[in-house]
Formats: sequence, structure tokens, C-alpha cells
Amino acid sequence: MREIAYGKINLGLSVGGMRSDSYHNVDMVMQTISFADYLDFTAADSFQLTCDDLSLPCDKHNLAYKAAMLMSRATGHKPEVKIHITKRIFQAAGLAGGSTDGASVLRGLNKLWQTGLTDRELEKLAEELGSDVPFCIKGGTVRATGRGEILSPLPDVPKLWLVLAKPRNLAVSTPWVYKNFQQEAVLKPTNEEAIIQAIKEGNRQELLKHMSNDLETVTLPAYPILKDIKSIMEKAGAEKTLMSGSGPTIFGIVPDENTAKQVAAALKATQAVEINIAVTTKGEMDNGK
Repeated sequence: MREIAYGKINLGLSVGGMRSDSYHNVDMVMQTISFADYLDFTAADSFQLTCDDLSLPCDKHNLAYKAAMLMSRATGHKPEVKIHITKRIFQAAGLAGGSTDGASVLRGLNKLWQTGLTDRELEKLAEELGSDVPFCIKGGTVRATGRGEILSPLPDVPKLWLVLAKPRNLAVSTPWVYKNFQQEAVLKPTNEEAIIQAIKEGNRQELLKHMSNDLETVTLPAYPILKDIKSIMEKAGAEKTLMSGSGPTIFGIVPDENTAKQVAAALKATQAVEINIAVTTKGEMDNGK
């Protein structure tokens, strides 16, 4: 049995004050994209987690491992399963690569073990694994508030072509980014309401106009290569460039597939980056189809 673990981008990310649990309040518009990992589930005599990317630990530090143990405890099923991850999403990149793998394990074991948990019940379990994991259970276009676990579905965005780029060997710590975030550095705060209104109206140009990420004020100054990537994308035809999550992935929105290929070619010629061309998608509703 196979689960598709779709990545995400942030169409909007607004950071609020510190909470009592040491997380920041956030207000985000999250969007599933076609860039994905693939998880294969096979019945086994004991639990096994493997990955085609040998740099990824397959022990208790992996969210897929944690999700399997959580699902076992929650349902009483012995974790007698082999899970193999075909890793495609850039690691430590702001694309929810680990979170979506964890969510896919919850979904996959729910099906494999026929436990009958609802999406809402899976989302509740997912809260124990991390802030982005509940969103990754279903995905789509969603407003996420609180620390990211309070989900409000939105209408689908118009199909967007994307070029994703991450400098090779650059990983950014999400806790470090939030620790160094300063509200006064955000000269133009992200307007989530304007983003959501554009989505509801299906207005592509208004959506691009208002898309923003408060965390760029931390990550971009720390890593000037990200500004270079944005500049290359824009010169090659990207209509909008933005950092996803806490970074360091930059995505460029382009009008069509041909322009996406032009932007990708420009990046390959000038920067040592990992690149992927993707589109926005509905997430779990597309899973397995």
C-alpha cells in the first residue's frame, strides 16, 4: 500500500506574540503542492523504517517513526509493519517534508490496520507530533492559526505553477528563526485577510499581490544566497517569489510550465541549488488517484 506525502508552501505567514507554551501564535495560509515523498507499507513481523536517502535517520528522531509508535499506542495495534520512504522533498527546507511523512504514516496505518479513525481524530493525534502535521493529514488550501494546529479549510486556489529552489547543504533551524524574529523588523506585516479574500474571489493577481511571509525578515538577511535566488527567478520570469515557512526554500510563481522550465534552467546555470517544478494541488483528496 502506498501513501503520497505531499509537501506544502505558505501563501501567507504572519507571526504574533509568544504563547505560554513557548510557541509563537501564527496565522498562516498553507497550500499543498505536488512535490511529494512516497511511503510504502508492508506487513512485517516487527517494525522497520527504511529510506532511499541514507542521510535521513530512520530512528526515533524521525517523525515517521514517532507517528508509527503514536498510532500503535493510540489504537493498541502492534507496530508490525515495514515502512519505506522514497524521499523527494528537500530536507529542513520549510516544505513540511518530515511533517507530511508523519501524517502519511498516521493515514497509512489507519487504513492498513482498519482502525476507522476520522480525519479529525487523526489531526488530533498529529498535534502531538508537530505544528505542521495536522495540516498534512488532509492538506489543500487551509488557514492555520494558534501554533498551526487550528485548521480552517478555504476554497481551492487557482492552479499555480511553481519553481522551488533550495541551496544545497543549507538547512535552517525553525526554532532559531522564531527565536530571532523581531516584530519591529516587519515593515509590512502579512495581511492574511487580503490573501483569503483573493482566494475566495479566485483572483490570482490579488493573491500574488498580497502573499507575504513575516519570517523572511530573519532568514533572508542571514543567508544572502536566498536573495540571489529570488533575483534570478524574477529576471527569468517569476511573477512572485516568496520563502516557504522558516526557509530556506524559495518558490517562484510563474504563469505556465514553459516559464517554469526557463526559471529552473536559469537557476541551474548560476546557483548550486536543488530545484523542483511543481503545481498546487488538493492534497489528500488527490492521494492515490
